[in-house]
Amino acid sequence: MRKFFVCFLLFFANYSLYALDQEEKAKQSDDIVIIETNLGEIQLGLFRDEAPVNVENIVKLVEKGFYDGTTFHRVIPGFVIQGGDPNSKDNNPSNDGYGGPGYYVKDEISKDLKHSEGTVALAKAADDQNGSQFYICLGRLNALDGKYTIVGQVIKGMDVAQKIAKVKTDKRNDRPIENVTMKKVYMKVVETTETADTLEAADTTAAVDTTKAEEREMTKNPSGGGGCGCGRSKPKAEK
Repeated sequence: MRKFFVCFLLFFANYSLYALDQEEKAKQSDDIVIIETNLGEIQLGLFRDEAPVNVENIVKLVEKGFYDGTTFHRVIPGFVIQGGDPNSKDNNPSNDGYGGPGYYVKDEISKDLKHSEGTVALAKAADDQNGSQFYICLGRLNALDGKYTIVGQVIKGMDVAQKIAKVKTDKRNDRPIENVTMKKVYMKVVETTETADTLEAADTTAAVDTTKAEEREMTKNPSGGGGCGCGRSKPKAEK
């Protein structure tokens, strides 16, 4: 019994460490997806290094507005919430789960990523048939490891995902009785050091240009055309 307890503690500690590492990794991602639902907001950090082709596809679909108006059409408490099917936009629930962008993307399965709470992976009907549908894990799902392409991790709004997991569903197909809609899905602008330096350089250039323009105006008309121009405050460059 004691040996079992020690093994359990070691397993739990190991799981906790990689789950935290995975979440921290997602927080550092340059690809952040924001999902605004009628139950709250969820933010996902994508793993471009581990799944470059699939992440690029997700980003492309997000930027096209593909996910706007889709629903979480499959909700199983303690397991996953699944969405991203364009068929879920219509009034026919029987076709939910069968739609996609019209093409497939091959699997990109990483041995370093695991299905923990908040993990985002791609749903598929068969190997190498990834499209637009994805699921968010509601807990540790080790049985799925190595079988599905993990593309990201929830970095904010896991409480919203768990709230979605509690909605009433049709037990025949796990579809929510009332739609949980992704009202708007878009990429968050992540300001990098390079971006900040570029903005700062642009502000400096604008300020210098403004000063030179004022000096030229003062040279043309020192009196300012009826008043001293030297007392005017210099306009700030808009950021």
